[in-house]
Amino acid sequence: MISSPPLSATDRAIFRRELRQKRRALSPSQQKIAAQRLARHLAALPALQQARRIALYWPVDGEIDARALAHQSNFSRHDFYLPVLQAFPANTLRFARWPQAQRQQRNRFGIPEPRGRRALPAQKMDAILLPLTGFDAQGNRLGMGGGFYDRTLAFKRRCGHKSAGKPLLIGVAHACQQVPSLPAADWDVGLPLVVTDRKIFRK
Repeated sequence: MISSPPLSATDRAIFRRELRQKRRALSPSQQKIAAQRLARHLAALPALQQARRIALYWPVDGEIDARALAHQSNFSRHDFYLPVLQAFPANTLRFARWPQAQRQQRNRFGIPEPRGRRALPAQKMDAILLPLTGFDAQGNRLGMGGGFYDRTLAFKRRCGHKSAGKPLLIGVAHACQQVPSLPAADWDVGLPLVVTDRKIFRK
């Protein structure tokens, strides 16, 4: 993490608005191509190849679609999971197995979640792919503002092993969501890897 002063709430809101507009402006064909390129970059990562349980997410609001990873030929035997919103602890996430043929149910934000599946804590995942609103090359990230992943992954920050140990955290985003610098807040969990449709950033 870089040590510059954190952004104010107002600055973060401005960043989010501008970056969300950028990703929403991408056409369906641009989104599809970006998802395919992202999947190829992700599939080439040895750490993901060795992972057994990989948490994806259901893309909304123009987020890049990381689910294409499940269609890569060398990932046919991996187990994929999706986040499930928890009431307790409040506004945290657990992860439920995602059989692609199974029906989903929508949470209070309208985002599909696996129905009737036992959800596991983040510590049981080998890798978690996090959707980003913005990021910089140093692994600092800007989420949607709800803090769900920061609360869920707070154990990584408390234990002082932001880049080591399970789960491996990988931020994913469109290349257009990169900014030159994104000072971190105290509650932010850093990312050892950020992958876009164009490049892999390693901290």
